[in-house]
Amino acid sequence: MAAAAAGVTEVDVLVRPVARGEVLAAADFERASVPAATARFALRGADAAGKEARRALALGATVRASDIGPPNLVRRGEGVTLVMRSGRLTITAPGRALGDGAAGGAVRVVNLATDRTLEARVTGPGAAEVDAP
Repeated sequence: MAAAAAGVTEVDVLVRPVARGEVLAAADFERASVPAATARFALRGADAAGKEARRALALGATVRASDIGPPNLVRRGEGVTLVMRSGRLTITAPGRALGDGAAGGAVRVVNLATDRTLEARVTGPGAAEVDAP
């Protein structure tokens, strides 16, 4: 009996299935006993909270660092507000994201006013900044 207990450890597991793209919360986790091999790379619920699932995660599964990442603030096909600053001058234009992007990450966008494709940096939900030429 002691040998069976040695191969089991307590870790945080999901209390519900999580779809790809959902943001995890601390309430999505509970402590459970799992085989030591399964627990090897498991993250604590507190460390995973606020992160976005990069793939679908099953009920009762442990979460590894490769399963999650920073939440995307810009999603492919969504409208974005493009901002360009040069000194005291600020220009804004409507755009459409060509990919997903997290805060501070690069994303390609189409400026809908000029139909040009630009590289921008995600600054917030639905917002990206373009470097001035």
